Amino acid sequence: MKDPDRSDDRRALELVTEDFDDALSLMRSVGFRLDLIYPADEPQSAVLSHEGKMVRLRTPGAPSLPRELPRFEPRFVLTRAGTVPAAGRAGMFYRDLVPGRLGGRYIASQIKIEQGGPVADWVHYHRIALQVIIVRRGWVRVVYEDEGEPFEMEAGDMVLQPPLIRHRVLESSPGLEVVEITAPALHETFADHEMELPTGKRERRDFDGQYFLRHIAAKTPWTSFGDAEAQETTMSDATGGIAEIRTIRPGRASSISFGPGRGELVFGFVLEGKARLDHSGIFELGPADAFVIPPANPWTLSDMSADFRLLHMTTARLDAGARCQ
Repeated sequence: MKDPDRSDDRRALELVTEDFDDALSLMRSVGFRLDLIYPADEPQSAVLSHEGKMVRLRTPGAPSLPRELPRFEPRFVLTRAGTVPAAGRAGMFYRDLVPGRLGGRYIASQIKIEQGGPVADWVHYHRIALQVIIVRRGWVRVVYEDEGEPFEMEAGDMVLQPPLIRHRVLESSPGLEVVEITAPALHETFADHEMELPTGKRERRDFDGQYFLRHIAAKTPWTSFGDAEAQETTMSDATGGIAEIRTIRPGRASSISFGPGRGELVFGFVLEGKARLDHSGIFELGPADAFVIPPANPWTLSDMSADFRLLHMTTARLDAGARCQ
C-alpha cells in the first residue's frame, strides 16, 4: 500500500469543531472511515474518507505536524505517579511522562486499559524515528506484520515497533499498563484498510534500518550490571545503535552510579519499589515515577528497596534533520 502523503490533506474539506470526539463518532457512524489521527494521547486532528470524499476534522488548537525531527532540548524532568491520564485513541488512557516533550523530540506515556477484553483498534502504522512499548502490568494480545500469529505480551515484555510496520492491539487484561516511548513526540496513526493481519512469518525484515524486536522477560536471565543486576535486550542491534533498554534491580548493590551519556535521551521509569535519585538534589522515587536526565550529567540511585525495578532507556544522538519514516 502506498503511504499517504501529508499533501493529501489539501484535498480535504476542513471541519473545525470544539467537540472532536463527538464529531468523529458521528462521521464514522454515517460511513466515513478513519484514515489517520493524531496525537494518539489526546486526538485533535483526523482525516476521514467516504465515497471519494475526504474530510479533515480538527479542533481549533490542533498542533501542526513536524516534517523533520524537532531539535532535542535536554532538561531534567521528574514526573510523579498519580497524574490524571487523558482519553486517547481506541479507548486507551494516556499519562504524559515527559511534559514539554524535550522540545518535541520524544514522548513517553503510561498507557492504561481499565476494562480489558477486545480493544477497539484497527490495523495501523506510524511515521516515526523510534517507538518502543513495554508492559508494566497485565497482558496484551497483539499482532504484527510479517511476525506470524498474534501473541501475548506479559509484564516485563517489550517490543520495538520499527517505522511503518503494520500492527494491531487485539485484546487485553483488565488494568493493563504499558509504557511507550516514541520519537518524535507528535506523529500520526495511519489506518491501513487493505492489509489483513496476521500475515506470514518473515525473518528479520528491514524497516528503514530497524528490525522488529520481541523481548520476553521470562526467557531473559539477570546478569551483572556493576554490583547490580539487569535484564538486557538486543535493542541496540534491532535499532542499528539508536537505542538501548534494560530492566535494572539492586542485586548486591546499595547504590548505582551512572556517568555522563554521549547520546540524547536518558529515561527512567520505576516499575516497582522505591529508591533515591541523586541529580542536583535528592528525590525520593516510588512506583510509576518517571524521570529524564540531561545526557551530559552523572546521576546516582541509592537506598533501593529489594523489589526495586527500573526501566532504563537511552538513545544515541538522532539526526536533527532526519525525516520521520
